[in-house]
Amino acid sequence: MITYLKFESGFSEIGEWKPGCWVNVEQPTEEELQILTSEFGLPEDFLYDISDMDERPRVERNDGWICTILRIPVRSTDQPMPFITIPVGVIVNGDYIITVCYYANQLISDFIEHTQKRNTDVRTAPDFILRLLNSSAYWYLRYLKDVHKMVQEAEGELQQSIRNEDLFTLMNLQKSFVIFATSISGNNILLDRIKRLSGHELDHELFEDVSIELRQADSTVTIATQMLDRTLDTYASVISNNVNAIMKRLTSISLILMFPTLIASFYGMNVDVGISMENHWAFGCIVGIGFLLAAIICLWMRRIKWL
Repeated sequence: MITYLKFESGFSEIGEWKPGCWVNVEQPTEEELQILTSEFGLPEDFLYDISDMDERPRVERNDGWICTILRIPVRSTDQPMPFITIPVGVIVNGDYIITVCYYANQLISDFIEHTQKRNTDVRTAPDFILRLLNSSAYWYLRYLKDVHKMVQEAEGELQQSIRNEDLFTLMNLQKSFVIFATSISGNNILLDRIKRLSGHELDHELFEDVSIELRQADSTVTIATQMLDRTLDTYASVISNNVNAIMKRLTSISLILMFPTLIASFYGMNVDVGISMENHWAFGCIVGIGFLLAAIICLWMRRIKWL
């Protein structure tokens, strides 16, 4: 879908392209990609790079066009990880400011709404890119709160009973943290690159605000990753201890039952064992001796805290 937005007290949608307007392209079709290359003259290499799910944040030049790729967070619908990051390309050349994203996201629509509410003044292309980066930092922090709630829910389930499904949930959340950390780090490197390339066009106050937001997002995801790593290590130790406790109990039960079984085996042989078959107390004595030995072993194991 291609939309054209003109800056008038924030971005507002218009029906056709005009010089200086923003062309927003989201989940483009083949026909829309053809429009971008034929009518606007976008290099096909840029469109191909932005379509790569794993494309890293960077700045590239080609025939007067400047393509800036940043990564933004989104909710995942078809992957085990609840949150992932996707590339967004900002392609600039003179009066052209074009954003291309091959995936649905909330950031762009929220960014447009935010500029309208705040009457945000976007003067230059670097200013536009910085504000997108600032919006990405906000969404990283917002999704991190959601991930933290999901971690707490999974931990609550694990405290009741340790199941593989809950452990897999924590593992997928850990992957989301790692992806967030990698993408935020790439956006930080991109921010420094923009500062070197923009020169006098850069709004230094805005740059500092964006830098602070990205550093905050970076530190938050780092702390969250470390806490989740320790949580998983703790549950791994709990699982190991539970297995050891179960094996210890089973071994104790085997030892306790071994002596009655041994006595019964001795007196079940077809040889003279010193007790007459005519003795009415023979069976009771044999069973009593077996249970007495079992009770002694049980008391001894309780004393050494095996039971």
